[in-house]
Amino acid sequence: MAKDTFGEALRALLGETGVLQGDDGARYESDWRGKLRGQALCVARPASVDHVAGVLRLCTVHRVAVVPQGGNTGLCGGATPDATGRQMVLSLERLNRIRELDGQNNTATVEAGCVLSALRETARAQDRLFPLSLAAEGSSQVGGLVSTNAGGTAVLRYGNTRDLVLGLEVVLADGTVLSELSGLRKNNTGYDLKQLFIGAEGTLGVVTAATVKLFPRPRDVGTAWVALPDLPAAIALLRQLQDDWGDVVTSFEIASEEALALVSKHLPEVRRPFATRAPLYALVELSLGGKGARAEAALTGSLGEAAEAGRVMDAAVAQNEGQARQFWRLREEITECERREGPSVKHDVSVTLGRMPAFVAAAAEAVPARFPGTRVVLFGHLGDGSLHVNVLKGSATVSDADLFTLVHDLVVAHGGSFSAEHGVGALKRAELARYKSAAVVDVMRRVKGALDPLGLMNPGKVL
Repeated sequence: MAKDTFGEALRALLGETGVLQGDDGARYESDWRGKLRGQALCVARPASVDHVAGVLRLCTVHRVAVVPQGGNTGLCGGATPDATGRQMVLSLERLNRIRELDGQNNTATVEAGCVLSALRETARAQDRLFPLSLAAEGSSQVGGLVSTNAGGTAVLRYGNTRDLVLGLEVVLADGTVLSELSGLRKNNTGYDLKQLFIGAEGTLGVVTAATVKLFPRPRDVGTAWVALPDLPAAIALLRQLQDDWGDVVTSFEIASEEALALVSKHLPEVRRPFATRAPLYALVELSLGGKGARAEAALTGSLGEAAEAGRVMDAAVAQNEGQARQFWRLREEITECERREGPSVKHDVSVTLGRMPAFVAAAAEAVPARFPGTRVVLFGHLGDGSLHVNVLKGSATVSDADLFTLVHDLVVAHGGSFSAEHGVGALKRAELARYKSAAVVDVMRRVKGALDPLGLMNPGKVL
């Protein structure tokens, strides 16, 4: 280790198994796509909040930069060290307990390293629901989800991670522990400090635990794949379902034929539910509570009306839970199949629904026209106005930066955001500086300077 005194103190605090170097720490040095790779001074693996506080105090004394890391499933390089070999990766994977699940209060207090699927399964065993759900839930961790304000497939009904967090435990750069793990839904006592750390990507402090909302587990869920003629028809169907059933519309995902074709190519065992081929598809889910709920019948009725109105070309409603899981797998494997297809640039954007068709049409025309050989793959969470407009490079020799500029200029021209749910990380720092106002960036820097005056917390990310 480059800093022997620091290394000795770190091993004394965490034990030999709590500090990794060289090949032992290699898997922490790159993002899951292999797009970014750095070199860490070492990997610290604390097992308690006191350990985290002690590690950050040592980093302050020795001026060692810290890169907090959860499940390392992010898409913007926010948890990857740089190439200098002077940044320490702080893995939260050993802080993985569910400290409390309060069924009466509908809350759970969990440590940052708790894997999302473990939280969801524990809640389910208590007849409760933690609604945050995404393709990487088998490896993503609560601390990373909080730090990136993750979205997922149920934002339409339950909101982003920010809407699900009631309290946080955070360790600041100097080792100070802020413990505000309240299960209160009303607590109007000054600044709501937790909001500073949700979505801050580890640049202001290290999230070590969170108290999150739980909900009654839905008694009946209806899931359907729908073939659609175009994006306006998808938006019209979403509005019809919400008019018919209100907030029981839990998810409304869309995917282009190009997206599903990738799944058929690379994972042929993941079957489509019908033979119809269409420009666009929607995966729709309704979840109902109470006795006698019949989500399948409700969904079938609304889709029948939409078909009569010409908005739906074909549809398949899942007949059981196993079939519903197969429907969801078809959606969730898109990202993996993109990776197998080859290099791509991922655009995680949001646009209001009224302006969404014009933006998508503009991007679908402009990208291949400007960069021949590229292909646009469209999918995402239409219900909350968030789309992944990803570009497969194919044989085209085009930089990520040039593609970012083209697509993000179009997004902003249509009143949207260049990052809907993946954050900024290292990959989109230039985008934040370009599209955010100078006043907003200045205030962000002031907050950063107040909480991290030495600039040790995840340097090179966000700002």
